[in-house]
Amino acid sequence: MIPHLQTQSHPNTWHLKQAIRHLKAGGIIAYPTEAVMGLGCSPANKKAVARLLALKQRPWQKGLILVAADYAQLEPFLEPLTPSLEKRIFAVWPGPVTWLLPAKPTVPYWLRGQSSKLAVRVTAHPQTVALCQHWGSALVSTSANISGQAAPKTALKVRRSFGQSIDYILPGAVGGRQNPSEIRDAFTNTVLRF
Repeated sequence: MIPHLQTQSHPNTWHLKQAIRHLKAGGIIAYPTEAVMGLGCSPANKKAVARLLALKQRPWQKGLILVAADYAQLEPFLEPLTPSLEKRIFAVWPGPVTWLLPAKPTVPYWLRGQSSKLAVRVTAHPQTVALCQHWGSALVSTSANISGQAAPKTALKVRRSFGQSIDYILPGAVGGRQNPSEIRDAFTNTVLRF
């Protein structure tokens, strides 16, 4: 009898449990997103975020993106949305658009950087959705590359770049986008990255 094979787009529960175990221990994981492999950690763990920024050689002042399975996972970090902002944002979510939205004053600087806004996304990538659902909250999400270098699209390239510095790599395939998520300012609808 041939054993059941897991598809690349739906990681089995064992892999998700391993990823969550590392996140709970303050680790950094890599995982597939809409276009590239991402790096993630608990947004509440200052040491994990500092380690992630050091690995990427990214200054904290730029801030980071939080990715979530649904908007409810982002609400603890954000000021309430106006009806017009809700309409604009939910028209493209879930999907590969990251919005800059007003952060609650309690959101730590290591997530916001020097801004009063926070970059957030509700993903449509099935593995990232499953990861956030199992984690039970939003995750830090940044491309799995050293700043200024090309973002990898495979786990092998992540391992080549970071060696054993990454605690766990969730197996799977990135989505079909060519570029990382578009970033827009929610108030002006200005596209900051496309």
